[in-house]
Amino acid sequence: MDFNTDHFSLFELPPGFRLDAALLDRRYLEMQSRVHPDRFASAGEAERRLSLQWATRVNEAYQTLKKPLARAKYLLHLAAHEIGSENNAAMPADFLVEQMEWREAVGEARAAGEHHELEHLHHRLQREIRERYDELAVLLDDQHDLEQSADRIRRLMFIEKLLIEIDDAMVACEE
Repeated sequence: MDFNTDHFSLFELPPGFRLDAALLDRRYLEMQSRVHPDRFASAGEAERRLSLQWATRVNEAYQTLKKPLARAKYLLHLAAHEIGSENNAAMPADFLVEQMEWREAVGEARAAGEHHELEHLHHRLQREIRERYDELAVLLDDQHDLEQSADRIRRLMFIEKLLIEIDDAMVACEE
């Protein structure tokens, strides 16, 4: 096995945002069964160390490909295209206003202890995230538009952070 291979090649998958998750899971389990350190418990020090390195590499690659945002970032990395997350301040005003409105709604629902409203916001945001990932799939896989993909990734970084804030608010309401 080659440590320099990309994550997709490691799992023998075609590079792309759209991914057969079941196949990825299957290939991950196959790979782990081959390189897991437990299989090398009685081997020499060098083999055990190499096994640990491979198990770590396989886990990292799997986690990257399993998560849509991480996978999208990785695809841009492979294309040597910067995401430009330092440009978040240059986001369109309407997007930033929308984010502020979402955060205000979350803050108000949290302060009022309205768990039901937080669940509603959570479901709405999950729907929006799915739509944005569908759009990103077209931009990355079909149009190969790296510039627009980077913009959508930056937006999704905001939105996924907001989803975490909603989850935290729901937990706080339950306590």
